[in-house]
Amino acid sequence: MQTENTGKYGILQHTEEPKHPWETIKMDWVTGLVPGGKENFNAFLVIIDRYRKILRCLPCHKEDTALLFLHNIIATCGVPKVIISDRDPKCTSEFWTNLYDMLGKKLAFSTAYHPQTDGLAERMIQTMEDIIRRFRAYGIEYKNHEGYTHDWVTPLPEVQLD
Repeated sequence: MQTENTGKYGILQHTEEPKHPWETIKMDWVTGLVPGGKENFNAFLVIIDRYRKILRCLPCHKEDTALLFLHNIIATCGVPKVIISDRDPKCTSEFWTNLYDMLGKKLAFSTAYHPQTDGLAERMIQTMEDIIRRFRAYGIEYKNHEGYTHDWVTPLPEVQLD
């Protein structure tokens, strides 16, 4: 049940170390999950502040991105100068490109199949994915005070690796 990095390696690119919190973030998605929670989320967006090494996991639907990012990161932490992503179509879309152009910010992409571009962040993301997938594999379910089963969604904040 371990996650694997497969594919042909690209050229390794260096990323500058941030000087302030939320200046540079790493962003990725964990998808292909069994729907969970009242909203039937099937994925979660992982955002890591590279300065403080803090991880945020936001349950979502595969197609959610910009609004989720706006409400949960920009509204609370400000606009990052740099976003590192793995060329996921959710990040390379025209919306994201235009948003960052308008804000005068840089949208950076890590080298394809090269987790070393931001190794610590990639390791944190893999660990979170493994933990959540194991909750499902072992049939662990959490219930809220109303008795509603939230599957992997309810414990997500508790297993964040702060």
